[in-house]
Amino acid sequence: MQSLICEQPGTFAYHNGEEPTLLPGNALLRIRRIGICGTDLHAYQGTQPFFSYPRVLGHELAAELVDPNGAEGFVAGEIVSFIPYFNCGNCIACRNEKPNCCTNIKVCGVHVDGGMVEYLQVPNTSLLKSEGLDFDALALVEPLAIGAHGVRRAAVKPGEFVLVIGAGPIGLGTMEFARIAGAKVIALDINDNRLAFCKERLKVDQVINPATEDAFARLQEITGGDMATVVIDATGSQKAINNALQFVAHGGRFVLIGLQKETISFSHPEFHKRETTLMSSRNATREDFEHVISSMKQGLVDPTTYITHRVKFSELKDAFPAWLDPASGVIKAIVELD
Repeated sequence: MQSLICEQPGTFAYHNGEEPTLLPGNALLRIRRIGICGTDLHAYQGTQPFFSYPRVLGHELAAELVDPNGAEGFVAGEIVSFIPYFNCGNCIACRNEKPNCCTNIKVCGVHVDGGMVEYLQVPNTSLLKSEGLDFDALALVEPLAIGAHGVRRAAVKPGEFVLVIGAGPIGLGTMEFARIAGAKVIALDINDNRLAFCKERLKVDQVINPATEDAFARLQEITGGDMATVVIDATGSQKAINNALQFVAHGGRFVLIGLQKETISFSHPEFHKRETTLMSSRNATREDFEHVISSMKQGLVDPTTYITHRVKFSELKDAFPAWLDPASGVIKAIVELD
């Protein structure tokens, strides 16, 4: 069995080994698609929190189920995906139905080896039915679920202005599910190509580039002076997070999907006078995954919108470094395994 291992920041190597010996309670998957996400890119760069090397990356996955190993309702040979956040089931978060922030969580491809392999075993309780979706669509469910969870955390209501900062894959998914929730979505990014993608492919009506215009004044104009009642950061940029409080309406909510390794800070008086609600949004739950799959089935989300690059597994080692460059134009790269 071949795997691609990130041995240290900036270094990938292919390795050959034995197929995994199936453990009790685990299902065996043959990986067929791998989506490349920001976590993978940051891990390769050495900037990903909660990370150690060597590590097999990859958690946006679609697979053929080789052995369900007792998973109820699943049969060998069907197309599946899975929830890549393996929780303990016993901690305070799990007991309160928040397995996405389990105190002992093991994220596939981050805390434990992930899906840049031919075969992978995962807890059979994490399996997801394809519901008729193909491999490409299933590989996009996880990143879209991240955005869907952030929107649900924010309790987005129809008609309110939602500002999404960052038009990378997670930000784009967040915009989609804010739109599905009925919000008036505004995209903010410093990359004009990404903003054009928002307008042309996602039908986001309002976009702001803070590098070329006064973002505060532009947001005031769009919202009639109210600012955004929901601001969601999907950049993980310390500067972007620290500057974003000014965009939050009085009584508004500020949600951090993006993850920053360093300290974030902003004016307490500005935060206090708004009675701002600040919250993080980590991973996603089964409810979010099922919402994404249902939205795809209903045609509310077109997964093909996001796929801009496609390579074979044998080409991944050489192709991967180029995706670090914004000039590559990558939105979502998909890796195919025959």
